[in-house]
Amino acid sequence: MATIPNTLQLTFFSSRPTNSSSTGSTEYFSRLNSKFLGNPTTKTLGWCRPTTRLGPSSGSRTTCWFRFGKNGVDAEGAGIYGSQTRDDFDRDDVEQYFNYMGMLAVEGTYDKMEALLNQNIHPVDILLMMAASEADKPKIEELLRAGADYTVKDSEGRSALEKAASDEIKDFILGFSIQKA
Repeated sequence: MATIPNTLQLTFFSSRPTNSSSTGSTEYFSRLNSKFLGNPTTKTLGWCRPTTRLGPSSGSRTTCWFRFGKNGVDAEGAGIYGSQTRDDFDRDDVEQYFNYMGMLAVEGTYDKMEALLNQNIHPVDILLMMAASEADKPKIEELLRAGADYTVKDSEGRSALEKAASDEIKDFILGFSIQKA
């Protein structure tokens, strides 16, 4: 997975009037120093710069900067992507993916999804079958990293490999599994 360095700037406005002194403003904005933002002096994740200028909001504002990517925090490093396990996926994830990929529109009902869920197949394995049939490589990679098993079969006796939309997807699944081992 490639990481792309990004910087995000957020500006917060407050309707609370500020003093003309910077001490009052700094005191007010010191509450913004949270673990999420990190320590403003070390700039570990992000930082806030309170400003005392009065703007269109007729109040005070602060500008927060967050760094993502190589020198900041990427999704994997933040524990968002790539750190899930089998047990982090549930029935709701299956339904959301079913809807997101437009499978409900194609199928017309939830019957196919419910049939898979009622077979005592773990949700992460069901998601892998769906992602393979939709040729969704990023989702396949995420699920295999989480421990999905591509050999699990549905009621028709078909595994994720057999449901794969193309030979390229089959090779991707097998290649990723070999690479992981």
